[in-house]
Amino acid sequence: MKYIFGPVPSRRLGRSLGIDPIPLKTCNWNCVYCQLGRTMPVTNERKNYFPVQEILDELDSVLANTQADQIDWITIVGSGEPTLHTDIGKIIRGIKQQTDIPIAVITNGSLLHSAQVQTDLLPADAVLPSLDAGHVDLYRRINRPHPANPYDQYIEGLKQFREMYEGKFWVEVMLIKGQNDNPEELQAIASVLKIIDPDEVHISLPTRPPAEAWVEPPGEDHLQEAINIFGERTKILYAVQGKYGMEDKCPEARIITEIASRHPIPDEEIAIIFNHLSEAETHALLKELQSMDLLQLVERNNKMFWVAGGANFPEDSNLHHRVEA
Repeated sequence: MKYIFGPVPSRRLGRSLGIDPIPLKTCNWNCVYCQLGRTMPVTNERKNYFPVQEILDELDSVLANTQADQIDWITIVGSGEPTLHTDIGKIIRGIKQQTDIPIAVITNGSLLHSAQVQTDLLPADAVLPSLDAGHVDLYRRINRPHPANPYDQYIEGLKQFREMYEGKFWVEVMLIKGQNDNPEELQAIASVLKIIDPDEVHISLPTRPPAEAWVEPPGEDHLQEAINIFGERTKILYAVQGKYGMEDKCPEARIITEIASRHPIPDEEIAIIFNHLSEAETHALLKELQSMDLLQLVERNNKMFWVAGGANFPEDSNLHHRVEA
């Protein structure tokens, strides 16, 4: 599939069927923790990256061949920032006509100041923006935004959308060791959260491969302090493992590349997807996909992850591992 992937296990949304409406790393931020690698270049251009009808036709085909109980949410989560697609509203309305499965949009929130983006996202059942910094300096250090996305405009957009939106509004805070996990920075984030007033605050940890090798999750004591400061509506999103909905389908090799390009796969979970193959067969398949530059193996925090071959991870931390013959 070109636009649809999964279902994949989600820390917030159970079994999530993903829709990717933009090319790999089309984003107006270059977050140090991004699991898809560096954004090169950063772009703030909104356009119709892929035809809406092709996306909806592909979704219709997937839904027709997937049991309803295998999908908890349909999630629009781009290989970058999905609201850069100018027709994201048409995509959401089109999904609503196809199924009653709830729709979530995972966004950095940087374009929620736009009246058009606000209108586009109102029909969604849940909108999940990011908030990693309580002031402009940290925003620039962690999120590394496009110059057209100033901090004050970004925060005002979150506030405006919250006031008009009737669905679930869950704000995600990615905590990074030594960056935004100390009491001063947590208090600054809490001050902004008070203004935005989300339904829930989700603390996320860089357990998937971050773009920058120095990014590490905070210690448990910092997590507890964050909960105390953010309040009772706060949840910690720990890494999840789960089935990918293909274990009994003898999936084609392309499926792993479709998933890994949007949802990096821990090396130890490869066997879950290809449990119909022997260890030797899986080994040979991965070697072939690497040789075609469709996959690469990256290490972060002493764990190995399969990611898209075209993803931009720093050379000093990408081990360029190859599956040996």
